[in-house]
Amino acid sequence: MSHLDHAPLGKISDNPSQYSPALLFPISRNENRMALGINGSLPFFGVDIWNAYELSWLNLKGKPQIAIASFVVPANSPNIIESKSWKLYLNSLNNHRLDSQESLTQLLSTDLSNAAGAPVSVQLHQPDKVSQAGMKELGGKLLDRLDLEIDPHQPPDASLLQIDSSLGVVEESFVTHLLRSNCPVTGQPDWASVQINYVGPTIQEESLLRYLIAFREHQEFHEHCVEKIYMDIKEKCRPSKLSVYARYTRRGGIDINPFRADYNAEWPENIRHSRQ
Repeated sequence: MSHLDHAPLGKISDNPSQYSPALLFPISRNENRMALGINGSLPFFGVDIWNAYELSWLNLKGKPQIAIASFVVPANSPNIIESKSWKLYLNSLNNHRLDSQESLTQLLSTDLSNAAGAPVSVQLHQPDKVSQAGMKELGGKLLDRLDLEIDPHQPPDASLLQIDSSLGVVEESFVTHLLRSNCPVTGQPDWASVQINYVGPTIQEESLLRYLIAFREHQEFHEHCVEKIYMDIKEKCRPSKLSVYARYTRRGGIDINPFRADYNAEWPENIRHSRQ
């Protein structure tokens, strides 16, 4: 993966002492999408929702300020932003003086939009407001209840997915908390809960759970894993409507939550669940 050779991921990094948007490291989405057979127009729409819990800067008097930030990166942006570079960039603001929270919001939006190649929306929240929102679990039929024999070394191949067309078309939501993928650079595990909304031929639940568990040794970024799940289900099961929403657990004070859909799906709620 030569395009990651110069990324900070997997390397020792100094704590930045001054504000530097140059720390942001964009990675093209195109290579992964071409490997999935995506060329030209995207077969889905969606967003990547990022939440950062370690955001701090200074007011004009030098007093530290804090907030919890939510960022929305459109799925049609040409780039994702490597997460460690995002964290370093946020850390570079720790000693940066700004006259207002609004100025910080504009600064973050400008820098992140430049790196992503598309408009990135930013919202800043105070901790008391976030705590009032509470937690909410993903809704749907829990696949984890199934008692299966699993090959832990099975790669995530679309051939694992099976439908039973004799049972007709169904509308269902499925949830699992057993998704684990791995960082493509460091090999460290990334954990997620996944919600799949599906309208189409009856999908065999056991096959869907086997497929999702098969990501345990798969090495790819969060956004790319969700797009692979989406494309494999779409091509193998032929649903008329499909959405995939993954909420990954926090790493380095940041969680990443990709969402992909092929219909006018209800926008996903950015509310953390118990594992986040």
